[in-house]
Amino acid sequence: MTAALGSQADLQRTVRERLSAHGQRYTNCRQELVEALLAAKGPVTLPALLKTNHDLAQSSAYRNLAVMEQAGVVRRLVLSTGHAHYELAEDLTNHHHHLICENCGTIADIEFGTRVEKALDKAFGEITGGAGFTPRHHAIDIYGECSACVA
Repeated sequence: MTAALGSQADLQRTVRERLSAHGQRYTNCRQELVEALLAAKGPVTLPALLKTNHDLAQSSAYRNLAVMEQAGVVRRLVLSTGHAHYELAEDLTNHHHHLICENCGTIADIEFGTRVEKALDKAFGEITGGAGFTPRHHAIDIYGECSACVA
């Protein structure tokens, strides 16, 4: 899932550099969080992260996620379901969007493919060009019901 950077070593180096640029160290706890987020293969709540890694303490995990969010390592998704979901920043992994279940709060990563992404970029350029706005990137969240909730 480190498609954007190419390798696990590139990911680790980039995370270390971003934290250092913010006066922070890449501690063992932060490395464990990065590895857990990478293994999660999509946005995950802190309680779910804590279940997969019993060595993480809740208070330090929250604190470290906040630091990594400020450094541009982690993205926090806040939904109406109560718990924030965390994932690695998109430029560390790959460009994707989300399917969000309004019933249970499950979030799944999806990719649209090159043809759709190019069409979206063209449409966004047309929409924003008249306003003198230059788009750099986009994120699309699609809300509905997951297959488990429909059943």
